[in-house]
Amino acid sequence: MDNRDTITVNIKRLPHGEGLPLPAYMTESAAGMDIFAAVSQDVVLGPGERMVVPSGFALELPAGYEAQVRPRSGLALKAGVTVLNSPGTIDADYRGEVGVILVNLGRDPFVIRRGERIAQLVVGRVLRVNWELKGQLGDTQRGEGGYGHTR
Repeated sequence: MDNRDTITVNIKRLPHGEGLPLPAYMTESAAGMDIFAAVSQDVVLGPGERMVVPSGFALELPAGYEAQVRPRSGLALKAGVTVLNSPGTIDADYRGEVGVILVNLGRDPFVIRRGERIAQLVVGRVLRVNWELKGQLGDTQRGEGGYGHTR
């Protein structure tokens, strides 16, 4: 029995995304959908370089949702290529093309080819916060202990 929640998200394929798959789950239990590079020709990402790679699509997320662009673990492990602003957030009111900011942290140039899986897209709910200003916060065992406070 499938007990997963689903939503419908409007998606627009852009002209340079023609012929490419829309974001897709690669396995039955995957949390993220793969995003495919919508480059017109091979692009070389040198060591230490970063660039925005086009996806060839735009989204219309429902209010109360966001999409996060996340790295693909295989690219990170094998080539040292990852999403620079991970996770990149796509807000529900954004209607432009989804771009993936890739950085090459590896030692070798990395070739981005049309249709290559370059990142993952995860859609989730967003909670809105109402701040309540207090002069003092409740005590905890950790208290104000910061980075490396537990050993």
